[in-house]
Amino acid sequence: MPTQLPDEELLRATLAAVAPGTELRDGLERILRGRTGALIVLGNDKVVESLATGGFPLDIEFSATRLRELAKMDGGIVCDRDVTRIVRAATQLVPDPSIETSESGTRHRTAERVAKQTGFPVVSVSQSMRIIALYVAGRRVVLEDSSAILSRANQALQTLERYKSRLDEVTGTLSALEIEDLVTVRDVANVLQRLEMVRRIKDEIAEYVVQLGTDGRLLSLQLEELTGGLSDDLGLVIRDYLPETRASLTLDDAIANLEAIDSTELLDPSAGARAIGFTIVGDSLDSSVSPLGHRLLSKIPRLPGAIVDRLVAHFGGLQKLLAANIDDLMDVDGVGEGRARLVREGLSRLAESSILERYV
Repeated sequence: MPTQLPDEELLRATLAAVAPGTELRDGLERILRGRTGALIVLGNDKVVESLATGGFPLDIEFSATRLRELAKMDGGIVCDRDVTRIVRAATQLVPDPSIETSESGTRHRTAERVAKQTGFPVVSVSQSMRIIALYVAGRRVVLEDSSAILSRANQALQTLERYKSRLDEVTGTLSALEIEDLVTVRDVANVLQRLEMVRRIKDEIAEYVVQLGTDGRLLSLQLEELTGGLSDDLGLVIRDYLPETRASLTLDDAIANLEAIDSTELLDPSAGARAIGFTIVGDSLDSSVSPLGHRLLSKIPRLPGAIVDRLVAHFGGLQKLLAANIDDLMDVDGVGEGRARLVREGLSRLAESSILERYV
């Protein structure tokens, strides 16, 4: 767990290090069951050494049983940053007393101050309250039992399934409208809105997976099955319609704009449209727009991304691609007769299935 990590990444890495199934979590639970407290610094450098007085320098391999036995003694325990070795035990940690802390207990106050002063995560096991608190990246996180996390994760997964079902509906509608050249800004905004909503609930569940460790393996598989490829879909939708907006706005800018929309504002379709550069005034949500064809071409099996880009660049729009014959397609660099037939037949099948799904 390098200290150079950004705060959110450091938090995730630390939660993964103390997740069920890890040697560290096993040691912490042994300490809880033994009804003793502990203060454990997950990292060691000159700053940590300057705060540590007394105790025993050890430098021994980390194990759950050793952590449990060493926690029986008064004082803190210092591990290396990868939690593979125990560096020091029964040491007194004396952080800067001027560092602000919202804690009241001596052990917790020390833990929070040490975490803030050193930048390393610090774990505090409360003997009286029977909780494990993690101080990292300026935050205090209480580690919960797997059953409580799993309950919330399953509720979030049910929400994700509903969101994904609705996303499939609006995406199917968009495909049919693209084939008929009847897309409006509102249609694009609805898809962007649903993609972003699914992404947010996916990220929430991914956090639960990290906290659950080995207990979250099934949840991880379910999450991947529901959301695999969605990030690609978002990028393809934006690439299809970004040229209709502002040339100065990049794909990364548009994605960042979507992520920055707060949850309440996201319910308004115009927010998603503005995020990718559309100017929304009056009834402009109902203005017509035409895709370049990135998304539909990507649905054709065995068609490389480089060829998709060349086809889009050559024809400049989905309607021209749909109207192109075999000879027209073969004019594109890297598209021979076989690949031209693949594209022609693939687009025809997509057009037929999209129209059928919409009207049948």
